[in-house]
Amino acid sequence: MELRQLRYFVRVVELGSMSRAALDLDLVQSALSQQISRLEGELSTRLLQRTSKGTVPTEAGIAFFHEAQLTLRHADQAVRAAQQARLSGAVSIGLSPTIASVLGLPLVQAMRERYPAVRLHMVSALSGHLASLLNARQLDLAILFDAQGARRWSVQPLLEEKLYLIQSKHHPVTACAATTPLVALKQVPLILPSCSHGLRNAIVMSASQSGFQLDIALEVDGLPLLMDAVKAGIGATVQPWSAVKLHADAAEHFQWSEITGTQVRRPATLCTLSEDELSPAALAARVVLLDCAKTLVENGEWAGARLTQ
Repeated sequence: MELRQLRYFVRVVELGSMSRAALDLDLVQSALSQQISRLEGELSTRLLQRTSKGTVPTEAGIAFFHEAQLTLRHADQAVRAAQQARLSGAVSIGLSPTIASVLGLPLVQAMRERYPAVRLHMVSALSGHLASLLNARQLDLAILFDAQGARRWSVQPLLEEKLYLIQSKHHPVTACAATTPLVALKQVPLILPSCSHGLRNAIVMSASQSGFQLDIALEVDGLPLLMDAVKAGIGATVQPWSAVKLHADAAEHFQWSEITGTQVRRPATLCTLSEDELSPAALAARVVLLDCAKTLVENGEWAGARLTQ
């Protein structure tokens, strides 16, 4: 028996409808019905019955409902007690510059609010460097774009970002619309990182599969300089929206459109030291990080991002 099954059952009884409860819980109704059926199977008794007035509890269901409410209250109290405990220690977190531009400050603020006694060490660097620091155990957690070099890491898919054609607003190198087909990049001078970067290789391969080569006007390994070159009108670039978020005045200097006609996305993976190496502070930080990313995506504050966790 799982706590979520108790929560599902209690919500169905409270709303008096399986469909309304499924909507409230953000579940497909068939999935909710399946969980209730499993619960009834485990208890070997019928808890709910359908009537002309909706879904109502049986006599056994009423008795179970009251005890389930009590259990859930105790569980919630246990969670609050754990969260209010004064957790202390230190945790090191690595984020790429683009990820940090969206997630960095909300994560710091959330950690300070929930665990004020935990000392944070934030590192903003390229994904490859963060991987090296994680391997050297100089980081506890890092969000990486390529987890293939994982040794004894704990790896969890986090999200993936759409790609955008980003160019200067005052010195554009091509017409800008709401979306840009991949094939339209054929005539656009691009500023991209060197071949050591996975995102550049993925874009080049996608273009090749579509039968054309990209016009790479300049290679820059370093996002601030790359974006300065774009702003100056030397070329456009292909990056996730988070690259634009680095600039507080982005709307004044840049324009961007979503690239269509390709399945290329930038995947972001949460990588940590193995479970037995993580301190309580690091375990808490991992939960907070996941919560922050989920909130930003669901609230529309991380444009072009889709959760994969």
